[in-house]
Amino acid sequence: MKLNCDLGESYGVWQMGQDDQVMPLIDMANVACGFHAADPMVIRQTLALAARHNVEVGAHPSYNDLSGFGRRSISHTPEEIEALLLYQLGALEGMCRKEALVLSYVKPHGALNNDMMRDQVLLRAVMQATRTFRQNLPLMIPVTRNFREHQQMAADVGIPLLLEAFADRAYDDEGQLVSRRQAGAVHEDPDIIVRQARSFAEQGGVHSATGTWLELPADSLCVHGDNAEALSAITAIRLALGKPG
Repeated sequence: MKLNCDLGESYGVWQMGQDDQVMPLIDMANVACGFHAADPMVIRQTLALAARHNVEVGAHPSYNDLSGFGRRSISHTPEEIEALLLYQLGALEGMCRKEALVLSYVKPHGALNNDMMRDQVLLRAVMQATRTFRQNLPLMIPVTRNFREHQQMAADVGIPLLLEAFADRAYDDEGQLVSRRQAGAVHEDPDIIVRQARSFAEQGGVHSATGTWLELPADSLCVHGDNAEALSAITAIRLALGKPG
């Protein structure tokens, strides 16, 4: 089970996250492409850090919403979505050349990610844009109870699919993340986080907030490292999954 984290989300003098401390602890870095966060120098520094620690690099594209951190839905046609993604992926892969890196996957960010999981037309547009950019480039999406349907759609389009789960978030009975507006949506107890990570890795699923078992096979766990507690949780997850320190 690989660990992934959203990184490179600083912008100018505004700093976010602890990328230098997180990077050695993860397997996959989702690098912001400049539309919700990051600027050319932040991207360059993030890619250099990934290369130094032999971490896979994935593109983390979003709606063009720098002031809203990509968390606001913006209506687009499928053609506009394709252009939006190709623009960001092209820019990031161009910068990867400086560090002799190649994009390993695509993971949409924020509202774009949420919207595509609710709208099959939008999801197919994202899949097609990924395939247009490079054949056999994987797309990472959240795993839900509809994962078989999503796998079939990806197969029809002709791209590999990576399914992502969260160790620090509660799931509802439909296999969706519990809204952050609800109490208990985010796990803060390290023991619960580690237990949920092991459940995904060893049993292929997790219990919902109400105790219902959910079959949610995941290829990667998303972790966060924006504070000391989160860094401790990543370290504990690595230990529980038998990864080297």
